[in-house]
Amino acid sequence: MKLRSSQWYTGQDRNAYIHRAWMRRGVPDDAFTGRPQIAIANTASDLTPCNAHLSEVAASVRNGVYEAGGIPLDLPVVSLGETQMRPTAMLWRNMAAMATEEMLRANPLDGVVLLGGCDKTIPSLLMAAASVDLPAVVVPGGPMLTGTFRGKPLGCGTDVWKLSEEVRGGTLTQEDFTRSESAMIRSRGHCNTMGTASTMALVAEALGAVVPGVAGTPAPDSRLLQAAHDTGRLAVEMVGADRRPATFLTKASFHNAIVALAAIGGSTNAVVHLLAIAGRLGIDLTLDDFDRIGSRVPVLVDLQPAGRFLMEDFHRAGGLLTVLREVRDLLDPDALTVTGRPLVNYLDDAPTWDTEVIRTREQPLLAEGGIAVLRGNLAPDGALIKPAAASPHLLQHRGRALVFDSIEDFHARIDDPDLDVDADSVLVLRGCGPKGYPGMPEVSNMPLPKKLLEQGVRDMVRVCDGRMSGTAYGTVVLHVAPEAAAGGPLALVRTGDVVSLDVAARRIDLDVSEDELAHRTPNKTTLDGFAAPRRGWERLYVDHVQQADTGADLDFLIGSSGSDVSRESH
Repeated sequence: MKLRSSQWYTGQDRNAYIHRAWMRRGVPDDAFTGRPQIAIANTASDLTPCNAHLSEVAASVRNGVYEAGGIPLDLPVVSLGETQMRPTAMLWRNMAAMATEEMLRANPLDGVVLLGGCDKTIPSLLMAAASVDLPAVVVPGGPMLTGTFRGKPLGCGTDVWKLSEEVRGGTLTQEDFTRSESAMIRSRGHCNTMGTASTMALVAEALGAVVPGVAGTPAPDSRLLQAAHDTGRLAVEMVGADRRPATFLTKASFHNAIVALAAIGGSTNAVVHLLAIAGRLGIDLTLDDFDRIGSRVPVLVDLQPAGRFLMEDFHRAGGLLTVLREVRDLLDPDALTVTGRPLVNYLDDAPTWDTEVIRTREQPLLAEGGIAVLRGNLAPDGALIKPAAASPHLLQHRGRALVFDSIEDFHARIDDPDLDVDADSVLVLRGCGPKGYPGMPEVSNMPLPKKLLEQGVRDMVRVCDGRMSGTAYGTVVLHVAPEAAAGGPLALVRTGDVVSLDVAARRIDLDVSEDELAHRTPNKTTLDGFAAPRRGWERLYVDHVQQADTGADLDFLIGSSGSDVSRESH
């Protein structure tokens, strides 16, 4: 087979000379004659702490590539740190995907190993790989080990939300809250709850983009380095077999990813990422597919934020393949993986070692806990709720809206002792969608009013056009589409309007007549809160970003351009 990289390296003209000569820095002469050039797309960064260890993982990949006869090439790519970046890492997911795609296409590469961990890194890498369509395989960086505080395990993210509310409610001292900080992050790796990072690693495996059995391996576990080495070898094999994303990422793959997302009780953020990845592949995936395929799949994984345990326990109990074995009848048996074999072929030898952590089909954590898609006059194009993380008594609810026009408005008023709010109120926050913020931040799980926390209230219905952390919990209706800044009806809600939520009926409605809504216009405070960037990436993003119900990608990035580059550089 003729390698793509031979377009750069084969020949005796000055261009081939330049391409070879500048790469002759210690490599053998045969590096340019028939040996696959494998990029290691590495999102390691000190400012993405969950990915800081990926250069060690890259070294193991490098060894595997060499062993299999390939030439490994380090390729640092845009890294997005969920905990550090403002206004939100999601603002740059599409930029990271675009930059990675262009670097893979522009360089003399035959395949790529994608190293990601923190929330947006695996989605952006998969979006890029889908668009350039070179042989590609993901190595997830893995979750951190479990930390403890006062003798109890700490769930990264989830316990931040819980403990901070206890401080505001007066049941935990500020000193103890601060003391827990050093125990929260015990080791290298991403969040140890079933947050977005863990979810996307597992969903990527269910898609077929990760070697089966690898996702969920803790970051400090030496078996992750072994898997990275093996994946390096596999990348060379994939080039020889021309096993590209378009050959194994199919509609059947996304079916299995949705089943997995539901069974693990995964993050709502996976919905917007899977929609975006599917869009790059030209696969017709919609919000309705998530409800049709996944909403009634049982939740089998008893992990925070929906349950009790953490990712180290999940790995010990058997991991994703064990979960998928329990729901094997719901999977599409034709979906392939990076190995060229169907995903279901890996499920025969996947025993459960702890049925408290990974439940059996007969004794699930929740009989129906997948992500539910809501529609109604408040969300004509859809909204999401995660029943597994919600309060059962609030899944059918009517209450008066308390509206906040921006996150700043929310922070300024939420702890006002004179705030007109009670436990039945519905908190509505707008201006937090892709265009409005910009970037669709994780603010939908709004902290509760302090005066209600002091009364013992720990959950309320909340509605927002933004996202929430996969580590978060509560009865939160989010990803409302269209968002307020795109002309959605969320911009027209007034404090005192009655909001009706009925998850079983898949409805989220405003009890206001169509005629009344037609005569309303957004107030000036709402409009003033919408993003209006003048230049740079934010301007490009706001002008071209799509809505959450289709993946919040940029309109000109939908689809793929392949790997061809027709023109020379010199």
